[in-house]
Amino acid sequence: MTKPVEQRQALLFEQARAIVIDSVRSLSRPVAPETVSLAAAHGRVLVQPVHADRDYPALRRSLRDGFAVRSTDLPGVLRIRGEVRAGEQEQTPLSSGEALEIMTGAPVPEGADAVIMIEHVSRAGAQVSIDRAAEPGQFINERGAESQAGAVLARAGTRLDASHIAALAMAGHASVEVAARPSVAVLATGDEIVDLNQAPAPHQIRNSNSYMLAALVNASGGNATILPVARDTPDALRPLLQQGLRHDMLIVTGGVSAGKYDLVKPSLRELGVEFRFERVRVQPGQPTAFGLFEDKPVFGLPGNPGSSLITYQLFARPALELLAGETEPILALLSARFEAPFRHKPGLTRFLPARLSADGQHLRHLPWQGSSDVPALAQANVFLVADHDREAWELGDSIRVMLKP
Repeated sequence: MTKPVEQRQALLFEQARAIVIDSVRSLSRPVAPETVSLAAAHGRVLVQPVHADRDYPALRRSLRDGFAVRSTDLPGVLRIRGEVRAGEQEQTPLSSGEALEIMTGAPVPEGADAVIMIEHVSRAGAQVSIDRAAEPGQFINERGAESQAGAVLARAGTRLDASHIAALAMAGHASVEVAARPSVAVLATGDEIVDLNQAPAPHQIRNSNSYMLAALVNASGGNATILPVARDTPDALRPLLQQGLRHDMLIVTGGVSAGKYDLVKPSLRELGVEFRFERVRVQPGQPTAFGLFEDKPVFGLPGNPGSSLITYQLFARPALELLAGETEPILALLSARFEAPFRHKPGLTRFLPARLSADGQHLRHLPWQGSSDVPALAQANVFLVADHDREAWELGDSIRVMLKP
């Protein structure tokens, strides 16, 4: 088990993320399995490996429309013996001096060791003239070239994408055993927060964080439950925290700084949560906290939407992915080039909204008013990652970017 760090020590985000992953990996809780239809399996995580039921392809097949030939006959004029299409069987061996018209995916007859594309032949009645040599194996997909019987098509811990679905369907799996979706409680705190159906007074805001985080949880493989908003008193907060701790994972947003009414961390500590860290050297998101309650991850995320979104992606998402059965949570960081010079104050790693061009090469930093600026977040398609130990980037300089979840 990862040891807690000193309370006021702020970690680099890479260090904090590693602590989350190591801590959740060390939990002894088993992954609960369930069986779902293959049509409903996209995005779910396999509990058991899936194997090929036979060789793929199960026979030699053509990769092109053209003529199956014996390479030793070329170049030359050959007699056309007939044709074979995908889905037909061809059991008669090809003799010397013969060519078989063949379609993509059709079985290659015994004796043929090459396919000549239709574009490279000249046909006259029952004969075909081929003026070039052929390499043995040319445009032939040999039996078992893609996968052999018993080979692993998808490993346990794999989050199934569309290509995995195709592989499982190919192997005849109408249903598949996957990890049950972890139950995640989402709790927003703050006297200023009102429900979506209320008209907020000037000093109030609608509860955007709970719905944003629930959407992120559901997209990451969890099953989100939005709890009622907790007011900034211990008596109001404590029972909602207790309710949240009954779930597989708890995410609290707001009330995690060091102010007079920031009650989340002390309240969680009183309930038995052991914190692994309470500060991270990122902006937005410095007061992010992570701990464990028995075998359950608990996150305290800052209350501004930008902070909650970014820190969820960095820290809560890998924890949830591990609970959902994945083995290797990945933070995909790309590289892009600035369209204009950029400056920031070193010391913290800053995640700032930006637009990445369609070709994935050019980056434009978006103006925003801080982590409460939801409209700027909505316009961004990435976050630029300004390293804590660098101050300036010039036109054309490369920088890391994180895709917006």
